[in-house]
Amino acid sequence: MADNLVIVESPAKAKTIEKYLGKRYKVIASMGHVRDLPRSQTGIDTENNYEPKYITIRGKGPLLKELKKEAKKAKKVFLASDPDREGEAIAWHLSHALGPDNDYYRVVFNEITKDAVKESFKTPSEIDMQLVDAQQARRILDRLVGYNISPVLWKKVKKGLSAGRVQSVALKLIIDRENEIRKFVPEEYWTIEGTFKTGRSKFTGKFNKLASDKQKTKLNTKADVDNVMNQIDGKDFHIDSVEKKEKKRNPAQPFTTSSLQQEAARKLNFKARKTMMLAQQLYEGIDIKKQGTVGLITYMRTDSTRISPTAKNEAYDLIEETYGKEFTGTQKTANKASSQDAHEAVRPTSAARTPDNMKQYLSRDQHRLYKLIWDRFIASQMAPAILDTVKIDLSNNGVLFRSTGQTIKFKGFMQIYIEGTDDGEDDLNSKLPEMNEGETVTSEKIDPSQHFTQPPPRFTEARLVKTLEESGIGRPSTYAPTIDTIQKRNYVKMDQKRFIPTEIGEIVNEQVVEYFPDIIDIAFTRNMEEDLDSVAEGDKEWRQVIDEFYKGFGPQVERAEEEMEKIEIKDEPVGEDCEKCGSPMVYKMGRYGKFMACSNFPDCRNTKAIVKEIGVKCPTCKEGEVVERKSKRNRIFYGCERYPECDFVSWDRPIGRDCPKCEHYLVETKKGKKAQVKCTNCDYTEDAS
Repeated sequence: MADNLVIVESPAKAKTIEKYLGKRYKVIASMGHVRDLPRSQTGIDTENNYEPKYITIRGKGPLLKELKKEAKKAKKVFLASDPDREGEAIAWHLSHALGPDNDYYRVVFNEITKDAVKESFKTPSEIDMQLVDAQQARRILDRLVGYNISPVLWKKVKKGLSAGRVQSVALKLIIDRENEIRKFVPEEYWTIEGTFKTGRSKFTGKFNKLASDKQKTKLNTKADVDNVMNQIDGKDFHIDSVEKKEKKRNPAQPFTTSSLQQEAARKLNFKARKTMMLAQQLYEGIDIKKQGTVGLITYMRTDSTRISPTAKNEAYDLIEETYGKEFTGTQKTANKASSQDAHEAVRPTSAARTPDNMKQYLSRDQHRLYKLIWDRFIASQMAPAILDTVKIDLSNNGVLFRSTGQTIKFKGFMQIYIEGTDDGEDDLNSKLPEMNEGETVTSEKIDPSQHFTQPPPRFTEARLVKTLEESGIGRPSTYAPTIDTIQKRNYVKMDQKRFIPTEIGEIVNEQVVEYFPDIIDIAFTRNMEEDLDSVAEGDKEWRQVIDEFYKGFGPQVERAEEEMEKIEIKDEPVGEDCEKCGSPMVYKMGRYGKFMACSNFPDCRNTKAIVKEIGVKCPTCKEGEVVERKSKRNRIFYGCERYPECDFVSWDRPIGRDCPKCEHYLVETKKGKKAQVKCTNCDYTEDAS
């Protein structure tokens, strides 16, 4: 019989840890929280010092009974939930739910490896009530906001709406950006690019300024361009200066939760929710041949970039052995001032477990995320890259052009990893031919181009996460559920991987802005996060933080209930009648997006998917039209309008022409960023343009 009971959150974690601890330990999963605030009521006694009312979560009764039974048999009960505020709260709730008759010991570990787990059981501690209080304060704040504002929105706007502290700010950021785009007035500007030749080599340069101007010459109109073009005398340009420099580029820091979510969105096209789910699996343990079940990464909820000396040394050894001593870095990792630094950055638990070695044990997506984490960590410990940069100024009759280039002299960390951006990768190898000051080159072509300034870009998921973090809104662990919520509520939709607010999202935001200004005020919300950190550090009492908030929030709720006008949201008419009962069809919004439904609901339950004809006959039946549809995952595909009579379907868009080689139909697809036409049967391709 086991002398000790260990309680963790998940079965995967339980399975991994039990193998490390041996027969004297029985490990059981609590499946997350066992107690929480009731769903049917606020559960906060605002008249009694904000006392929370905790109940056993529905469905957890049998599990809790089993846990109590096992706890009675054990000499010691170890609470081994995750090493963060939420995990500390789970441990505290377990100790209350299981009763006071047991000896409870808190154990935490940043990585689920044999050494780390065994070491943590040698030095158990008590539950950290400061962390518990910080989690309680956040939970109660969010409950007070959600359970007070949401009913007002149900009554005044529409059933099923919600508002929360972090989600309201996220929605406002998206809507504010959309308003900037709507108000944006494009401004004309011009550029002039030249193609130059020296010997057999060609290079390009851009107009910089007129020699007579102290600052860079602005080209706002065609007249400005004509003035420059008229001043150019002949094709010969004089090389005024050649400036060569060596530039160092340092690697990115190892991942925090936020930077992991951003980079996975950019490089792997993962949503924040998917990234965290896969990271949890890698953290809790994967079965590795001859090693058993082992956690492949450290804890994935962190805002620290700190790395342990042991991990550094292991990385240095691998880098030196694989790439050479010159590739080993010496840079230090630096945390932001706001970092809680509770544990390390997100990194592999062992640098020796390379992505190639682990590939056979992982699913495709697990492997892609593990490789991203491993690459980033190893690169962060490598030497800076060294770039040779060249800047050449050339002139003709007082018209100055500039050409810049760079080449990689020493790859350093770029040998394995370059950080992504929302705007694409840098051109790291734009080499210029060798030229010397005083030489003459010949212009082959001078091309003016008209442009117009562009509005600020809509938020991608990565850009939204970055903005929330920079603004001090929420915590990285909250970003995935926040983004998920505003999409499920239909407050925003995705178009080309960017957020666009919906009509209902704008209505909700308008009401929250007017009646609950503190909730969507970035400074107010950031200060609230700082107060929660103060609770975790023991500098503030959690009830005081709640009271300071609620004194201002309570009157706002009362005002909203009295003054907010009822808003009627009418369904948008489709412009056609229901084929079953003759009533007008309207657009409705469902879990998978817009669809058409009969306005005579519930007497008539006719619904139809929204389809769009693309002007191409079905290549299979030759009768129906090909229509554009959306899958349940909101991905566009193409099918025959005669479905199910005709089962033609394609992810790629048919173009209405047959292949000249084999006469099968052609589709338009993308190869990288370039559009391409290809045959669905043979290897024929052509440029889409």
